[in-house]
Amino acid sequence: MTCGFLVLDKPAGLSSHSCVSRVRRAYGLKRVGHGGTLDPAVTGVLPIALGPATRLLPYLSGDKTYRGVVQLGLCTSSDDLEGEVLQQQAWPQLSPADLEQALQAFRGTIQQRPPAVSAVHVNGERAYKLAREGRSVELAPRPITIERLQLQGWDQEQGRLELEVACSAGTYIRALARDLGAALGCGGCLASLRRTEALGFSLDQAVSLEQLEQEPLPALVDPLNALAHLPRHALPEEQLQGWRCGRMQACDPSWPSEAAVVVVDPEGSLAGMARVQEPGRLQPRLVLEAAG
Repeated sequence: MTCGFLVLDKPAGLSSHSCVSRVRRAYGLKRVGHGGTLDPAVTGVLPIALGPATRLLPYLSGDKTYRGVVQLGLCTSSDDLEGEVLQQQAWPQLSPADLEQALQAFRGTIQQRPPAVSAVHVNGERAYKLAREGRSVELAPRPITIERLQLQGWDQEQGRLELEVACSAGTYIRALARDLGAALGCGGCLASLRRTEALGFSLDQAVSLEQLEQEPLPALVDPLNALAHLPRHALPEEQLQGWRCGRMQACDPSWPSEAAVVVVDPEGSLAGMARVQEPGRLQPRLVLEAAG
């Protein structure tokens, strides 16, 4: 049974859905999904789950890391260079110290308003669909966390700064570029973006689309490696059948309630996922090779 993760280095110009279709054809599987959508213009780490691993995506770490370039002096409808230019003006003379001071306001947990052209739902419809129809979209700010925000370079002549951003799920780097430009008084948008880490995977694990057209196909990341950040419960032989029937299991009483736990069978293979219902008690949530 094919079950694992492929880390794709997504090229520019393709949607995440198109990349999933390429993987589906290459491996001859219907059950394929991705975690952490990337806009077509964005490159980098796109985790793709194959087979039963699609059901493991919610258990992966949601944090992500990006390298991006912000263009100052330009405001667009999509907060990147793909959108319609709304305003253009000169940017001020800025030193690295000036930029560092402006960046400080965006570190930690902040309120961020998603771009009008985004996948956020508005009354049951995607915001990008409403924006493309010319309908006014004003999205509400929501909390996000920026764990690390570092200035990697500044080109005064071009008005471009390069940033490294480590952030929580739901963070829009386009919105960060827009808001940073507003804070500097000249407007800004995202010029380019590359994701270097997502869901616990990094670029050094990534393969190209071209490798999907070669033999042998790239090996998949073992789900147990992808879930290594979670506690693990080993089933003794006498409890395996009960697990496959969906019965509660005794577990380490020190694990906190609602914690996600990886469950392995007596041979050390993935048996499924559980949550701590109460101290010392595991409730099955995902059972591989379920009985009955």
